[in-house]
Amino acid sequence: CGGSVSDSSGVLQSPNYPGSYPNDADCVWEIQVENNFRVTLTFRDILMQSGTCQHDYIEVYDGPLHSSPLLGRFCSGSFPTYVSSSNMMSIRFHSDSRDSFRGFQAHYSSIPAGHNTTIRCLPDYMHVVVSRHYLQSQGYSARGVSLRDSRCRPTVTAREVVFNIPYSGCGTTQEENDDTINYSNTIRVESSGYVIKRKKNINLHVSCKMLRKSWQQVMYAAEDTVDVNEYQFGRYDMNITFYDSPAFRRQVRRSPYYIDLNQNLFLQACLRSSDPNLKVVVDTCVASPDPRDFSTLAYYLVRNGCPRDPSYATYRSPSSHFARFRFNAFEFMSRHPSVYLKCQMLVCRLGDYSSRCYRGCSSRAKRDTSSAEEEVAVVVGPLQLRGGDAPSGSAG
Repeated sequence: CGGSVSDSSGVLQSPNYPGSYPNDADCVWEIQVENNFRVTLTFRDILMQSGTCQHDYIEVYDGPLHSSPLLGRFCSGSFPTYVSSSNMMSIRFHSDSRDSFRGFQAHYSSIPAGHNTTIRCLPDYMHVVVSRHYLQSQGYSARGVSLRDSRCRPTVTAREVVFNIPYSGCGTTQEENDDTINYSNTIRVESSGYVIKRKKNINLHVSCKMLRKSWQQVMYAAEDTVDVNEYQFGRYDMNITFYDSPAFRRQVRRSPYYIDLNQNLFLQACLRSSDPNLKVVVDTCVASPDPRDFSTLAYYLVRNGCPRDPSYATYRSPSSHFARFRFNAFEFMSRHPSVYLKCQMLVCRLGDYSSRCYRGCSSRAKRDTSSAEEEVAVVVGPLQLRGGDAPSGSAG
């Protein structure tokens, strides 16, 4: 149960609904709609163990589960509606080992944010757009808009002031705490008065925060200026590519990738980020014949940093943004036409030796919160056994 949801609207419900939900369930749904939209969630049916909501309950969070404000916790009563302050909302359903009931059903949809300033956290930079009509309505000119580093100028069009702010440069600062890595900058909007001025300057603070399984984008104004609040969420840009040899010089590009049983397979994961102080490693890699189901029939090559397949091995990489590894094509491929891989990658701060990136094999499947790290899932495939009439050569 649970998972990531990206459709513009849909229905969430407890497992087995309208039948009784199972005991000891702990489901988390992450709803992420388009940038500069909001999530609205309305519950249509709730029947759970009532009382103090200590045993069975629903929690709604205004963003990612582990780092966002709790909007509400309930187990019975009226059918509430919640609206997020960002393009992301998390819903957690928990049941204990006691009685079970029908559970819940809820409908969600996306609505426009309707702000005059937008932000997107792209892999290499923050993309910030300020409406010139909004500036003019507040009595400001586009000529008075700048960053901390005045050498980094915006692009000014007839309607917008556009900043592409790199994560390393233009005065962007970096800070990390227990579970986030924060990149921050300030857009300044100054009054155009030469001798006197009666309008306060605007300090628009822009931040991209790396959180568990997401990037949080935050925009706010200083307390003594115009209030602008904008939150967005995005994902790390990560891909995994097959190579034809351990030299990792030539990519395998065609799909499906036709291979022989027990053939050596070489893979490279690549993190696209302008921050040089990040490190990526392979945490878990599992194979399945179904790209949508990696639990019914699954074969683990590595799990929580611990190799499960004897042919699995890692290679030294030329950059901390790369993770290289290999394994041999395995037996159950002969019983299924295609095989897919789902790899869970870890991204940590370079040199943070308390993180899982440096500790290696761990028997704990639960994420540590002692250091800043993010988990990113990537699915690759299909792999197919080479047949007598199958195409020869490499494919990706």
